[in-house]
Amino acid sequence: MTPPKITQAMIDLYDHFTHEGLDRRALMTGLARLAGGTAAAAAILPLIEASPAAASIVADDDKRVIAKTVEWPGGTVHRLSGYLVRPAVSNKLTLGAVMVIHENRGLTEHIRDVARRLALEGFIVLAPDFLSPDGGTPADEDKARAMIGALGRDATVADGVATLDYMAKIRGANARVGTVGFCWGGGMVNAVACAAGARLRAAVAYYGPQPPVALVPAIKARMLLHYGGLDQRIDAGIAAYEAALKAANVKYEVFVYPDANHAFNNDTSAERYNKAAADLAWSRTTAMLHDSLG
Repeated sequence: MTPPKITQAMIDLYDHFTHEGLDRRALMTGLARLAGGTAAAAAILPLIEASPAAASIVADDDKRVIAKTVEWPGGTVHRLSGYLVRPAVSNKLTLGAVMVIHENRGLTEHIRDVARRLALEGFIVLAPDFLSPDGGTPADEDKARAMIGALGRDATVADGVATLDYMAKIRGANARVGTVGFCWGGGMVNAVACAAGARLRAAVAYYGPQPPVALVPAIKARMLLHYGGLDQRIDAGIAAYEAALKAANVKYEVFVYPDANHAFNNDTSAERYNKAAADLAWSRTTAMLHDSLG
């Protein structure tokens, strides 16, 4: 069988669905129009969306890492939970700590996999579930997106800052803390960097919405920003953000990967994943984190 042809318009439509409130019925109607029928649309959708069943790069039972679920105080009266993972063996007495912030689907297995990958790079890694105060990430991704959309921004940023404070005191951590986030999590990285001040040493945002430029002067972290060149929705904010970072004398780097879409790092999405861009961005990410966190 010939694989269905997937166009940029289809990917943009899916991005509209996942980030701008388009409902699933409208998504399928639009895909059917672009693909030439409902059967073609049904065949195309699994190639665009992330697959929960996709294999992890670092398996959840990999003996090279030690992982567990932990809880800690959130930014207000509630508690947060998340996935804490560290290398099973290290030649260092203490390690830098990295908070990994999930996409708008919540704390999925893919994000746990990313946390394990970073642990193998020599970091203590915590992937919070920002939906844990509301019962945790549900299996239904549409429900997870709706729950993420209902979160209060200020309270969620406060939870991110509280997580940084918790991580600085984790056994075996060296008190130097960074963060990496993807999509919604990339936007949270930017927001937390504005709120955390010197508590945050390094911040890596993958295709994340930019913060209000008025908040940028508060950033003390070193910033690394990755964008997909085909991601017009997010890329529209790059110029203003970069100008604000430069004016505030923030140490930063911006990389735009020309042939990459939004979510190009997510290897569970067959069509949007761009291995060349993802590998290059990952190498830049880990190099910056090692340089900043030790």
